[in-house]
Amino acid sequence: MVLTLASSSPRRRELLGSLGFALQVRPAHADESVRAGEAPRDYVRRVALAKARAVDGELVLAADTTVAVDGQLLGKPADGPDAARMLRLLSGRTHQVISAVCVRRPAARLEFCEVVVTEVDVAPLDERVIAWYVASGEPLDKAGAYAVQGLFGAFVRGVRGSVTGVIGLPLDETLALLRRAGHPLPWERP
Repeated sequence: MVLTLASSSPRRRELLGSLGFALQVRPAHADESVRAGEAPRDYVRRVALAKARAVDGELVLAADTTVAVDGQLLGKPADGPDAARMLRLLSGRTHQVISAVCVRRPAARLEFCEVVVTEVDVAPLDERVIAWYVASGEPLDKAGAYAVQGLFGAFVRGVRGSVTGVIGLPLDETLALLRRAGHPLPWERP
């Protein structure tokens, strides 16, 4: 069974590839606008499922990740000033990273989704740190304007939950969903 990754995220591709999965990558497009009153968990689940349904394949895996602080969703920043705004919101606080992963096997009419919430503690960031980090370019294509596996890791004081979920794909839950959908894991193949 061919595993199709419905994502253009290099991080998701790297995480799955590092475990030995052979992937067919087909980026999916879905409406990622937040609906009025939509809870963060509902939002990421809806978007991940829409991505999984937007791509054809024997077995399709899609995911979505967002950052939430004070009930506000922080997606990818529009530009440098927007990234700086997000980093000020996260400075010296705990926030949530919410990831949804969906696995779809159309021929068997199977769809499974899991939502994973991880808490991340960020050190206080002064304006020089924020300006330096934004100038690095790293935050510009990341939910919440940071990458825990990159330069920003120096400012993360703690993670409670899935570290790979913060990177963009909660692997423990992903492996369980793939197994549930009947896909052998790399170490289970003969």
